[in-house]
Amino acid sequence: MIRTEDVPVPAPGPGEVLIRVVATSMNPTEAALRAGYLAALLPIELPLTLGWDVAGTVDGAPVLAMLDGGAAAEYAVAPAAALVPAPATVPLADAAVLPLAGMTAWQAVFEHARVAPGERVLINGAGGGIGGFAVQLARHAGAHVIATASPRSAAAIEADQLLDYTAGPLAVDEPVDVVLNCAAISAGAAAALPALARPGARIVTVATPVPGGRHFVVRNDPADLSALVKMVDEGALRLTITGRRTLNDLPELHRLAESGGLHGKVVVTVP
Repeated sequence: MIRTEDVPVPAPGPGEVLIRVVATSMNPTEAALRAGYLAALLPIELPLTLGWDVAGTVDGAPVLAMLDGGAAAEYAVAPAAALVPAPATVPLADAAVLPLAGMTAWQAVFEHARVAPGERVLINGAGGGIGGFAVQLARHAGAHVIATASPRSAAAIEADQLLDYTAGPLAVDEPVDVVLNCAAISAGAAAALPALARPGARIVTVATPVPGGRHFVVRNDPADLSALVKMVDEGALRLTITGRRTLNDLPELHRLAESGGLHGKVVVTVP
């Protein structure tokens, strides 16, 4: 159960700072955490304050970070080393969609898939937060990007080629060099992805495991987040926001995530 409570303002310890939170964002993985699906990866103790992405201020300076929970509140404590200056070219609240999804996409594209110029890259689940960033980063790396999406989210995706996954089995005109799965899909759909790749292709997944693929969990890396912020400020990375809610809407957002009705990245502002 999700409930709102009045609690004392947290006190930062050694090496920590107090953030006045402006916004967090809703990640479907938070609903998976509540359901117990991530217990082996992310053991928690209750009660837990939700919220991994945080955009806020420290002594008036705008900052951005990914936390181990606690961002869905008026104040949050974070290691000082985890914070980076927020983008200067977008509203501070909007920047809250960047940390978890952006760093996951960055590490998937550049570290695990090692996308190179001229390669053909299939990104499955491009309509989600991670997939949307991965499309942009892979294209920035010089790849030819083929993205799967539903007609509802296709207009916001800047891929070289779009595949409508609602229209039937996926097919490509020639095998791809990289498959990046960013979607929670059925085991059957996951098993079909390697057939779209050439022999020896790199297969990476941040969601449902794919046969022969590498599954990874995002590493909280401020250097990666700083690189993403720089791209935003240079106009090389766009933030796509599909909704704006407040902390009071968190229970509804989690119900939507549990039913598959949450799409893209939703900013959750602090009143």
